Amino acid sequence: MVQEATLRDRILELVKANLGCTLEQVTQQFPDLHWYHVYIEVDCLCRSGHLQLIHNSVLSTRLRLP
Repeated sequence: MVQEATLRDRILELVKANLGCTLEQVTQQFPDLHWYHVYIEVDCLCRSGHLQLIHNSVLSTRLRLP
């Protein structure tokens, strides 16, 4: 039986494959989900130490692995 990847897993794989991607780019990769759901998962990943948010400017927030 194949287990479907969770949104959390999918976000981590996306950031690994696209180092320095923006939060906007990540949300655009999941058009079937509301941006808020992606943001909540990104927030949880940051709080648990799996991701880091880098604020380059008011309009640009990049994601990276710690």
